[in-house]
Amino acid sequence: MSHADTQRPEGMSAYIAVTAAYWAFMLTDGALRMLVLLHFHMLGFTPIQLAYLFVLYEVAGIVTNLSAGWIAARFGLTSTLYAGLILQVVALVALSQLDPSWTIGLSVAFVMAVQGASGVAKDLAKMSSKSAVKLLAPSGDGALFRWVAALTGSKNAVKGVGFLLGTLLLGTIGFTHSVIAMAVVLAAILIAVALLMPPGLPRGKKGAKFSEVFSKDPNVNRLSAARLFLFGARDTWFVVGVPIYFYAVLSDGTEDGNRAAFFMIGTFMAVWIIGYGAIQAAAPKLLRARDKSVEQVTRLAHLWVGILALIPAALATLAFIAGGVEDWLTVTLIGGLMAFGAVFAINSSLHSYLILAFTSAARVTMDVGFYYMANAAGRLAGTLLSGISYQVGGLPLCLGTAAAMAAASWLCAGRFTSPARDLP
Repeated sequence: MSHADTQRPEGMSAYIAVTAAYWAFMLTDGALRMLVLLHFHMLGFTPIQLAYLFVLYEVAGIVTNLSAGWIAARFGLTSTLYAGLILQVVALVALSQLDPSWTIGLSVAFVMAVQGASGVAKDLAKMSSKSAVKLLAPSGDGALFRWVAALTGSKNAVKGVGFLLGTLLLGTIGFTHSVIAMAVVLAAILIAVALLMPPGLPRGKKGAKFSEVFSKDPNVNRLSAARLFLFGARDTWFVVGVPIYFYAVLSDGTEDGNRAAFFMIGTFMAVWIIGYGAIQAAAPKLLRARDKSVEQVTRLAHLWVGILALIPAALATLAFIAGGVEDWLTVTLIGGLMAFGAVFAINSSLHSYLILAFTSAARVTMDVGFYYMANAAGRLAGTLLSGISYQVGGLPLCLGTAAAMAAASWLCAGRFTSPARDLP
């Protein structure tokens, strides 16, 4: 595929439609994560069992991203976008059939399977949306960085609202009614987007080969490795450890106390994600990327992940000193994780830009799919480590593991080389 294959006069309309579809998906994705985490924690699941619920979600992401680039190249980006939305609706409806009388083993297996389908859906939608930016963005004047930052930043803000929505729905109408309501709303949005989607995205090429998914560009491969450890660093504390710590601090065990804890945890997660998204969107301006050469941008990616690794390392040290639940530790943790979110947003935005800058229009779906496969692998590692590290060593080990993952990302980012061409 090349820029010539797209209908650029309607590029902005197609970009808006893609963004709207992605927003709708991420709203339900954020809500569903909090619904599943808190609902099953209330049912008595251990941190490791909670981590299991999300394992297939991340495994599905690895497989999906590896193949989604080829699927999009073969059948077109709109096909993969719609497929992701449809599959999410199916997953939500399936989850509403969960029977409280089932054994824990059966419940875990069922939710893992449904979460796996949701993971496929998410990565089909994400790969389609991110690849579309490369093909629709105008060339020159830093437009690519601004467009991808706007899509990624706004997506995460919407997902943050989804975290809050999920906790509010769980505390008011319950688990089953919540997932049904989200399925209905997402189906309506899917129909609207499909009816209004203008031309502008490639239809695919029959000659695309699956073997082309694997990149031979060392920068794409090194960036993918850095991405794996970056998202592993976040999810090591984000998925299980810190939410369960906050629940232990905030809940008094009563029904009203649980609702209040749900709301406060959801509010923290929502504010974190929304703030993260806002900083992602502002990253091109904050970094003055328009005036930066490719070499300067790659150096920034190395610098910022080094800063990131220091934050969970410091928090882990404080948690070890505290030795348990302490008011000062909780307040410090909130502030520290907010700082982590700000620095993480800069890192994520740099990565999202660099993958599109390193790739070509002809390989964009392949390289973006491979890159997000690494992203999903990092989330899988972080998800497993979140439950295991928190159950084995509590908050100090959970945060210390996150620091080690960020340090590994720093090592990978230090090996970027400068392409001959400048960034778009």
